[in-house]
Amino acid sequence: MTIFSYLNNMPVFILMAGIRLLIIFTILPIHEFAHGFAAKKLGDKTALIAGRLTLNPLAHIDPIGAVLIFICGFGWAKPVPVNPRNFKNYRRDDALVALAGPLSNLICAAAGRLVYEIIYYTMSGVGMLFALLAIEQFIMINISLAVFNLLPIYPLDGSHILSGILPAKANAFMYKYRTYIYYGLLFCLIFGVLDVPIFWLCGKVNQGIGLLFFWVEPLMRAVFG
Repeated sequence: MTIFSYLNNMPVFILMAGIRLLIIFTILPIHEFAHGFAAKKLGDKTALIAGRLTLNPLAHIDPIGAVLIFICGFGWAKPVPVNPRNFKNYRRDDALVALAGPLSNLICAAAGRLVYEIIYYTMSGVGMLFALLAIEQFIMINISLAVFNLLPIYPLDGSHILSGILPAKANAFMYKYRTYIYYGLLFCLIFGVLDVPIFWLCGKVNQGIGLLFFWVEPLMRAVFG
């Protein structure tokens, strides 16, 4: 939904605007930083040299992608430069670097779930409702980014992960037709072909993360009665 669809409810509009700014200035920089950090650990300092091994959002923001995120809720950051030639094991390390971004989103989602559970049992009133709504959006946005980027479709992170598994001939085929695969992805996004499977996967991941914190409720009840 566009940000303008919330104009009929100003408190919700302000909340959603804040959440989308949070995406631009925290979630996307963490994702890109994770790629650069993993690459450096695996022997490639390209991101460091380019000044991208930082959580400063100004280093990662793509103006068009940021505007689209704020207005439409979907956009992108500037990809962190990586030179796989610097890796000791090209295919394995390239896949690990690609995995680092979505993994950072899942870690953020898990941290958000923990905060959500604690607030739920320690706060009350309107403030709690808005806090829970904001955190819930934070969790789902991180999960959505992780699930979407893990799709094994060029140019998403999942395509690099898949490349580390596929045999050479399959990789050559993927590389040869990467442009067509990219346009196919755009078509699916524009016409909502992927909406149902992505929504289903996000729900399952959210359930899985929730199960990690089964201990919070009994602990909060024991502490706060």
